[in-house]
Amino acid sequence: MPETAPKGLTRLAFGGDYNPEQWPESVWQEDVRLMREAGVTMVSVGIFSWALLEPAPGEYDFGWLDRIMDLLHANGIRVDLGTPTVAPPAWFYRAHPEALPVTADGVRYEFGSRAAICHSNAHYRAAAADITTRLAERYGDHPALALWHVHNEYGVPVSACYCDSCAAHFRRWLAATYGTVDAVNEAWGTAFWGQRYADLEQINPPRTTPTVGNPAQALDYRRFADATMRENFRMERDILHRLSPGVPVTTNFMTALSQCDSVDYWAWGREVDLVTNDHYLITDGRRTHVNLAMAADLTRSVARGAPWLLLEHSTSGVNWQPRNPAKAPGQMARNSLAHVARGSEGAMFFQWRQSRRGAEKFHSAMVPHGGTDTRVWREVVELGAAVDALAAVRGTRTEADVAVLWDWHSWWAQTLQWRPSEDHDPRERADTFYEVLYDRHLTVDFAHPEADLSAYPLVVVPALYLMTEAAGRNLRAYVEGGGTLVVSYFSGIVDEHDAVHEGAHPGPLRDVLGLTVEEFSPLLPGERVRLTGPDGSELDGDVWTEFVVPRGAETVWSYADGLPAGRPAVTRHRLGEGTAWYVSTRLGADGLDALLGRALADARVAPRAGLPRDVEVVRRTGESGTYLFAINHTASDAEVPLEAHGTELLTGERAADRLTVPAGAVRVVRLDG
Repeated sequence: MPETAPKGLTRLAFGGDYNPEQWPESVWQEDVRLMREAGVTMVSVGIFSWALLEPAPGEYDFGWLDRIMDLLHANGIRVDLGTPTVAPPAWFYRAHPEALPVTADGVRYEFGSRAAICHSNAHYRAAAADITTRLAERYGDHPALALWHVHNEYGVPVSACYCDSCAAHFRRWLAATYGTVDAVNEAWGTAFWGQRYADLEQINPPRTTPTVGNPAQALDYRRFADATMRENFRMERDILHRLSPGVPVTTNFMTALSQCDSVDYWAWGREVDLVTNDHYLITDGRRTHVNLAMAADLTRSVARGAPWLLLEHSTSGVNWQPRNPAKAPGQMARNSLAHVARGSEGAMFFQWRQSRRGAEKFHSAMVPHGGTDTRVWREVVELGAAVDALAAVRGTRTEADVAVLWDWHSWWAQTLQWRPSEDHDPRERADTFYEVLYDRHLTVDFAHPEADLSAYPLVVVPALYLMTEAAGRNLRAYVEGGGTLVVSYFSGIVDEHDAVHEGAHPGPLRDVLGLTVEEFSPLLPGERVRLTGPDGSELDGDVWTEFVVPRGAETVWSYADGLPAGRPAVTRHRLGEGTAWYVSTRLGADGLDALLGRALADARVAPRAGLPRDVEVVRRTGESGTYLFAINHTASDAEVPLEAHGTELLTGERAADRLTVPAGAVRVVRLDG
């Protein structure tokens, strides 16, 4: 089995992307001195350096990288060494312009950005394999090497190319996936609109058409594009495993639903030795710390509960949003330690020293333009000491209370054209359900719809338009075995080929929910519906309504108005030893909280009493002990009840009964016993 923890790293990882090639060598000595002052334990090197390592075809210059690797090793700093295959040199594109990706409209991108790659191009694959081999042969046993970092942020900003090379590769993928053209025709439903193919050679990528094209073809092309990137990752990974045994291989994910929608991270999580993630706050008016918690929980889930590593986030503002505010004092540490609470084995940043040139010169860094006499630098040094104080949590695992089902293939299918309402957004549903659970102070695991769910008393399905028969059987067995299930509208509608399941909606969920859906009735902008319960309680919904027919389920709330007035809106169905809830409209946070409160009672999940809103409490447990992280995102001091006495690791103080967490601060208690 390949190693999963960075080689030679005995503490939590703390550091960032280091780009010494942007600076004269006279700066390097100052850099490593400051790294030691800040408590840096690891840096990422070489991610965008292909043009320097191979300045001309077949001509290599490793001298500068030799010197920086040796310098870092001499100062006790481990290296996450990148293969620079995200940024081929200008000479490569001059020789192979066809390696630049083509849009669905037939426009070929130009050189001058990053990740402008046709992943089907044979010349790119050969060149990537060559530079990876050269690096592995030279540095595979270097004493500073802790981790191999393949490529960078696959899927961003380009995942799919539509050129002729991709067309040929797509046909090969279809042949491997389906076997025959008849099987493709069946899967894609090509009898519709006369799209039937007589030969695989007739099939092209889903390029721009006069109106909506075949949705099953578009869905498969997203799968193909993702699988093609994964092929290239595996190629580099296998070279590194062969030439540098004992050093784990990763690539940095972007699991947040706000940051990447083109990668099936369930599949990618099985390919890397160590799951790593990049996360940046999205300043869209939402509570950014909730999005952070959700991304960390999703990353940990992709890692199947194992420790993972935050490989990039920002010390302060970023540079690529319309408005890029600075982080408030203390927010950098709060963000960093929130990731650690949810399973990260450290906190890494982009980047070490703020660039003077290029597209990211206004992106914050550990060493800002203002140098060491700045608030950011002082907070970096303080954070380095805090991360060092938490070394004992290495290898422990975050404890979860409930699960949320998520499937990238379903998201891809749901976002294709010509669905009943463009106002239904799967990401919005996932965000809102998660936020309600977060505000109930519950830690969430995410799970694939076909995964083992038996460990969770409550499973929530916020948006699962595409559902396989196997997933339906899995959810039925979960409920029959005593689980509590909550399903939101427009779930269980199509199979893996975007074909509507036979029979009434919601397909594989009919029996577990004890109902059928006769018809969807999306609402127009601004329209709302009221829901009433027999106990007099009222909820309200928007965006979506349905004509629900109970077939064993009881009605908990009914529509008080709208087209389905008088019909069930929210139902509850007892099946075997468990319970399944269904909500057929879009409830806001208050309505979802009322619904989930009842479902949690069914699941016998006790409410977390005595915790203020926006104060996170998360536990990590392992052989070294149990650690309670309390993170206060508010402007007031907070009191957190403790179930046992312990020692607070950041201050060294003893804690008993109740823990005071100052405004904006983090406390970590190692519980006794």
